[in-house]
Amino acid sequence: MHFPTLEETVGHTPLVRLKRITAGRGNTLLAKLEGNNPAGSVKDRPALCMLQEAETRGEISPGDTLIEATSGNTGIALAMVAAIMGYRMVLIMPESASAERKQAMAAFGAELIEVSKQGGMEEARDLAEAMIARDEGKPLNQFANPDNPLAHYRTTGPELWEQTDGTITHFISSMGTTGTIMGVSRYLKERNPEVQIIGLQPEDGASIAGIRRWPPEYLPSIFEPSRVDRVLDIGQHEAEEHMRRLAREEGMLSGVSSGGALAGALRIAAEVENAVIAFIVCDRGDRYLSTGLFAPER
Repeated sequence: MHFPTLEETVGHTPLVRLKRITAGRGNTLLAKLEGNNPAGSVKDRPALCMLQEAETRGEISPGDTLIEATSGNTGIALAMVAAIMGYRMVLIMPESASAERKQAMAAFGAELIEVSKQGGMEEARDLAEAMIARDEGKPLNQFANPDNPLAHYRTTGPELWEQTDGTITHFISSMGTTGTIMGVSRYLKERNPEVQIIGLQPEDGASIAGIRRWPPEYLPSIFEPSRVDRVLDIGQHEAEEHMRRLAREEGMLSGVSSGGALAGALRIAAEVENAVIAFIVCDRGDRYLSTGLFAPER
């Protein structure tokens, strides 16, 4: 009898139909519940892939120190995988990240370095590069690492295709590192070039964890614009309100970027008919409770 180890449980997440939040016009809304991964987010997939592939190539070996800039979910996932595989993990993140995220990383044994809220992820990435240049650890660099989208090409894309029996017409995903949307787009377009790939970025001035509008000099090098058919701008209030709707109307406790994904899915559903629209619920909302985002409105 085969008993799986923890890393073997990454992926294979449910794809569920929304019941109370409906789009009409014969459309089906499907949520991919990535919070069901062992460390609680879609980032478990690339974290595992990046370490396994780097180890296979001989670029890293157990006992090494790894350095990564993260806004939260990738850091938690990397901390988990590092604990499984025997690496020391140093994570650099903005101080504005939720307390739950920081505590989860520390619980897995990772070392945290915080940068200013104003400097954000750009400052975190710059510091990571400086530390690596000083030979203080080895990089994974989720923003430029092809093993990031490879994880989704190998797993997330095939799962979506199989779970919809090939009927998926639209895929909607928040864009941060862009690994998810790049890998899924590559796979789905190979199976059916007509599948529409919709990416989400924040409106100017919006601050939504997991979704970024990068300055040109920080745009992830893994991003290929041709793989995205359309980009939607998501507002702060819009994302937060739809996050609360997911919890209160569908029982799905998720983060703000997942609310943005639902908002994007509903926008698309208002334009089409008889479509099968799948969106990524990136993580679980319990790592945002301290932010007050779910507090009753007064």
